Amino acid sequence: MSIPVVDLAKFTQGSESDRKAFVYELGRAYEDVGFVAVKNHGIPDELIDELYRYVKAFFSLPLPIKKGYEKPELAGQRGYTSFGKEHAKGSEAPDLKEFYQFGQTVEDDDPVATEYPANIAVNEVPQFTPTLYRAYRHFEKSGRSLLRAIALYLGLPQEYFEPFIVNGNSILRAIHYPPITQEPASAIRAEQHEDINLITLLVGASAEGLQILTKQGEWVPVTALPGQIVVNVGDMLQRLTNNRLRSTTHRVVNPPREHWGTSRFSIPFFLHPKSSMSLACLDNCIDADHPKAYADATAGEYLDERLREIGLKK
Repeated sequence: MSIPVVDLAKFTQGSESDRKAFVYELGRAYEDVGFVAVKNHGIPDELIDELYRYVKAFFSLPLPIKKGYEKPELAGQRGYTSFGKEHAKGSEAPDLKEFYQFGQTVEDDDPVATEYPANIAVNEVPQFTPTLYRAYRHFEKSGRSLLRAIALYLGLPQEYFEPFIVNGNSILRAIHYPPITQEPASAIRAEQHEDINLITLLVGASAEGLQILTKQGEWVPVTALPGQIVVNVGDMLQRLTNNRLRSTTHRVVNPPREHWGTSRFSIPFFLHPKSSMSLACLDNCIDADHPKAYADATAGEYLDERLREIGLKK
C-alpha cells in the first residue's frame, strides 16, 4: 500500500505556506490512515547504518550472555527481553521475537529522573549503548517536530506537547525476529496490535512483513522507500483526540516459507510523554456527533494497564 508521504523539511525549514500545507497533509493522513512515510526526517543515514550494525551484533551474542541483560523487575522497559515473553493484547500466543529497550537519559535537574531506571550498557558490544543514545536523541528531535505539527492541526498551541515530551518516557526498541525453524503453532512474528504511545517512528526494517488493517478490513503491506521512516499514531494520541486521529491496527507477518531461515530486524521509537500527562479527551475533539469515548487517565496509568495486558508486567 502506498501510504501518504510527507516532507518534514517543509515544516522545519519551509515558508509559512509550506508549514501550513505540511500540517494539513499530516493531519489528514492521520485521520484517514494513521500511518505516514516521512522524508527529510533528520536521522542521518550513517547513524541508521551504525545502529543496525550494532543491533545485529548484540542479537548475535550467545543466549546466556543476552539473558544476563534481562531484568524482569523492569517489565521489559530497559535491557533485554527474551524470545516469547511479549504477546499482543487479547492474544495468548507470544510474538516470535526478542528485543532490547533503551530509555530516557535525564541530563538536567528534572525530578522525573527518579521515575526512570538506568539504561543497561552491553559490555560485549561497546558501541551498542552510545549508538542507541545518539539515535534516541535524533528520534526525539524528529518526533518533537511532528508533534508540533499535530498540535497545530488540532487547533492547539504549537508547543502544547513540549512540557510532556521533554524528558518523556520514550523507548527505543531494537527487535530481532529470529529465523523460523518449525511450523508456528499460531503466532506470527507480531500479532495484530495498536501501539500504546503518542506516535511511533520506525526506521528501515531489514525485511518486509509490516501490514496495516484498512478501514475496509483488509490487511495490506506497508514499506517505506530508502530515506524514509514510517510514523504512526499510537493509542495515547487516539485517546487524547477522542478517536479523531487513528491508531491503526498493524502486524508483522511471517515471510514466505522459502525465507523462514532469515532474520528480520526492526527499530521503532515509541514516543511517550511523562507519566503525569493527562490523556483526558481534548474539549475541541468532543461534540454531539463525537461524544467523549474514554474515561480520564494519565499516561502513566494507561501505560501500566497496557504493560499488564501484553504480559510484560504482572
